Amino acid sequence: MNIKTLLFLCFQVAWLTNYAQESKTPISWTDIPSWSYIRMNGIQYTNDGKWTAFISGPTQGDLTLTLRKTLDTTAYNYKIGGQASSIEFNDDSRYLAFFESPSYKDIKANEKAKRPISKRLKIVALSDTVSTVFDNVQSVQFSNEDGKWIAVRFSNTMNRPDGPPSAASGKGSDLLLYNLESKKSFNLGNVSDFKFNKSGQYIAYTVDADGKNGNGIFLLDLKTGLNSVLQNDKANYSKINWNKEGTAFALLKSKQDKNYKELVYTLIGVKNIKGDQSELFIYTGLDENQITSGYGISQNSMPYWSKDLSTIFFGIAKIEKVENKKSNEAKIDTAAKDSSNQKIALAKDSVTKDTISAKVANVAPRKPNGNDKKDLEKPDMIIWNWQDKRLQSSQRSQLTSDKNYMVMSGLHVKDNKFTSLADSNVRSIVLAPTQHIGYGLDFTPYEFESSLNGQRYADLHIIDVKTGDRKLGVEKLYLNAARGMSFSPSADYLLYYQDGNYYTLHIATLAKTNLTEKIPASFIDAFDDHNVSKPATSNFGWTQDGKYVLLKDNYDLWKVSADGKSYISLTDNWKTRKLTPSRYNRIYEDDNFIDLKKDQYFTIFDDNTKQSGIALLPANKQTLEILSLADISVGQFNKTKYGNQFFYSKEKSNESPELFTSTDKTLKNELKLTSNTPDTAKFSLSSGSKLISYVNDFGDTLQATLFLPADYVKGKSYPTITYIYERLTDGTNSYSNPAFPGGGFNRAVYTSNGYAVLMPDITYKLNDPGMSAVACVVPAVKAAVATGIVDPDKVGLHGHSWGGYQTSFLITQTDIFKAAVAGAPLTNMISMYSLIYWNSGASNQSIFESSQGRLTSGYWDNWDAYARNSPIYHIKKVNTPLVIMHNDRDGAVDYTQGIEYFNGLRRLNKPVVMLTYNGENHSLRKEVNQKDYAVRMMEFFDHYLKTKESPDWWSKGIDYIDLPKHLEERAF
Repeated sequence: MNIKTLLFLCFQVAWLTNYAQESKTPISWTDIPSWSYIRMNGIQYTNDGKWTAFISGPTQGDLTLTLRKTLDTTAYNYKIGGQASSIEFNDDSRYLAFFESPSYKDIKANEKAKRPISKRLKIVALSDTVSTVFDNVQSVQFSNEDGKWIAVRFSNTMNRPDGPPSAASGKGSDLLLYNLESKKSFNLGNVSDFKFNKSGQYIAYTVDADGKNGNGIFLLDLKTGLNSVLQNDKANYSKINWNKEGTAFALLKSKQDKNYKELVYTLIGVKNIKGDQSELFIYTGLDENQITSGYGISQNSMPYWSKDLSTIFFGIAKIEKVENKKSNEAKIDTAAKDSSNQKIALAKDSVTKDTISAKVANVAPRKPNGNDKKDLEKPDMIIWNWQDKRLQSSQRSQLTSDKNYMVMSGLHVKDNKFTSLADSNVRSIVLAPTQHIGYGLDFTPYEFESSLNGQRYADLHIIDVKTGDRKLGVEKLYLNAARGMSFSPSADYLLYYQDGNYYTLHIATLAKTNLTEKIPASFIDAFDDHNVSKPATSNFGWTQDGKYVLLKDNYDLWKVSADGKSYISLTDNWKTRKLTPSRYNRIYEDDNFIDLKKDQYFTIFDDNTKQSGIALLPANKQTLEILSLADISVGQFNKTKYGNQFFYSKEKSNESPELFTSTDKTLKNELKLTSNTPDTAKFSLSSGSKLISYVNDFGDTLQATLFLPADYVKGKSYPTITYIYERLTDGTNSYSNPAFPGGGFNRAVYTSNGYAVLMPDITYKLNDPGMSAVACVVPAVKAAVATGIVDPDKVGLHGHSWGGYQTSFLITQTDIFKAAVAGAPLTNMISMYSLIYWNSGASNQSIFESSQGRLTSGYWDNWDAYARNSPIYHIKKVNTPLVIMHNDRDGAVDYTQGIEYFNGLRRLNKPVVMLTYNGENHSLRKEVNQKDYAVRMMEFFDHYLKTKESPDWWSKGIDYIDLPKHLEERAF
């Protein structure tokens, strides 16, 4: 090759490379619907690790399921329509099952017409990829460990020519049992519930037929083909629940009873499985008069057997009796006898006061008329009382849960003895692994005060499962600070946290042992700056032998004996590196505790560099070994059920998540299994991220992440969006998928369009949340400008919710921002303090005094702090053009907060626009609204930071009469 040819080829390569870069275009909002990506949270793999399956496709459109081998490149694609499917492999890794749905377009049409969507089941044999298909499938289940069978339940609405079943019809539908090996099948009719046991030998199922004919609970032995009727009744059977070992199951039966207003539920327990000779236990508690008076078995129960099969656990709830005529007549006679003393008792239900009075006066009762109680109109109202432990709004919000509340109980089957394990004070119980004891929390002594200030306390009781007896274990446990109470495997101890230290409670003696007082480390979370006293660091729980707990200080991991006599660091002074194990990965499916005789894996995080990786604690070793640590974010780490193959995801700020696998316990020779977001080849994307260190106005050294714009050129400065909330730099290596967000802002779209994005950490001083934001954000912006990447004259600000509050406050304190968008902002801390957080019904007082508000009392004792940190009181100093997004159904930050700020700015003739999406809550849920807000936000920032033409809705406004036309013209 001569020199001329070589030079020509070099020129061609350079030109093609430059052309490829220039041909890439910024992502526009119209590109989002077609943006293709893998649904990472739905990825599955076989128990032997040889196959994986995942779904990919556009944000709005038809999807593809990919089945591929993990150790070579063999792959198969299946079109599955417009709805993502669950993915399930059978236990022995031989078959795959998933659903195919109609096209995205047809699904949308069906949703609009309120028509049901029919799903099609596809079963793929992994040995030869031969498929078996069933139409109109409702649900499916493989036969667990056996793996030979699959149960396919069909949709009953699709099998009825006249549409959905009537209320009198049974809820059952056809259940097909299909043998994956022999290809033979048989049908069970009118099945309403079904479950395989663990081994897959048995399937328990219930029948719910028209007229309840043949209803019952059945047990089919798939080895012998013997189908046994365990019980028949004209009743409904539901909630089959096998124990973990698959040796027993429990369920509920319900039917009408003339003596009660609602359905009466019966508990059924089945053990010693031997076909129709299986041992049955049947209990209602009503005939036996064992359940607390006025209670019956709750319809919300999911009954289950204890491990030793001595007890069935279930819930009870209030049940109301129907008064019979004899009882009513007795009341009338009693009222007649007492007439001389003017003691007339009011009869209940069908007996009225007038009926009683008439009998006493020996006259015929008058006929009902418009003046009768049942005919009178009642006021629609709420009565708020200062003594209510829960606000009326909270009670209304929690009405369904209150109605569904059940008291956890147990039936000891040997002697048919009922025991209530909870009540209206101790409302639930957490069972120990042995299930002979549990603990319950009594909030009632502190509930009223907690509803005011959010500081939550409870008395911890140890409860005997057999007798229901309670012993006070820990008085006034501070729950705001605590993390993760747990029993040891043998239930000898309970781990808990109190006042800066971890303790164990010895169950037999109730003796308390301080585990951490002698360890040369602090177990108070140094990063939690809420108004919480001594918040706890993390704990990973008990070791399998019950001798130790794994506790984390702010950086190091400690193995501490249950008696507090010994401790050892497993991380060899990681504090000096600001490195910490951030997550324990539970990779052994059947292990409930950490077995130190097996290799254990932890996700690790470097707080200084924001790098992430994996560390290994080898079996029977005492030190974590770092396997990987890089400028990435590591997702969930898993191991196959059989064998030692590992699966995990990795991503970067500008590289989408990808799935990796390795068959080496040190994760060497890993294989990449996916190729996510193929559209990235067509678009300009962020050039990466840069971590900035700066000092805030309090003298603290903090960090901020600066995400670089697409095609970043060193030495050039760029328009920048400052996005704020609280601490954000932990997401330095997290990927942003282009999407329509509920809060309007999407980092990927902005960086693709030439913006840098700055995300600083904010730390707080109590009683100064707004001022703290100023003290952190302004220095962060200045530090970012000092890098040369950020154009100081083109910096915008955005935050949503708490970030919206800080945005609305910051522009009262600085003019460093040229434009700002505040989503759902809190603007007046004084008026907001006593308003309602409608999404829960609680008052905002607790949020101010124990959560994000970071204030230490009510405004009457802390007026200066409330006013000092309220945007509304500094409103005259605002010079930054502002867009507010606040919706009229916001159940988190009251809509009046946005109105108040908007009207104040408007009164001062400040440039402000408020966008209200009618009927929306705190964040946007409707796709059309998400699109609209995202586009308007970028139009606004483009105008002020890129000198583009001002949109008309900003520059001159839209009259209400012209709004329909404006929205139609802008339809996406």
